[in-house]
Amino acid sequence: MLRAYMDRKGLRSTDQRKLIVETFFCADNHVSIEELLAQVRESDRRVGYATVYRTLKLLAECGVANERSFGDGLTRYELADEAAHHDHLICVECADIVEFEEPAVEELQERVARRYGFELRSHKHELYGVCPRCQAKRGGANGN
Repeated sequence: MLRAYMDRKGLRSTDQRKLIVETFFCADNHVSIEELLAQVRESDRRVGYATVYRTLKLLAECGVANERSFGDGLTRYELADEAAHHDHLICVECADIVEFEEPAVEELQERVARRYGFELRSHKHELYGVCPRCQAKRGGANGN
């Protein structure tokens, strides 16, 4: 998919672009440009921010990656996989992101859409709160 898209756009497959793509495929989900840049620079210090940015945008444009914004000011990227839909729990204190799948939530969304006559094409379900680790830190700091 990526190769065909790059051919259609007349884009070259450079060594730096290959390194970025390979690193992205091995990275944790929800990686930011800055995080991916740091990982890529472990192999090649010459790779610049703009090259990582353009490569991630390319991956998103051709459908290989999804861009996500979770309210922390960063755009994060995850591998696109239409067959493996998931939703997100986002910690508002440490920005940790937990993926989850819940059939009951999916079924409820379908029922709500039908009730209002909507034909669903896609959705994003994000829940914001405080993760157990941050709750424990807070509890420890308060003497609880």
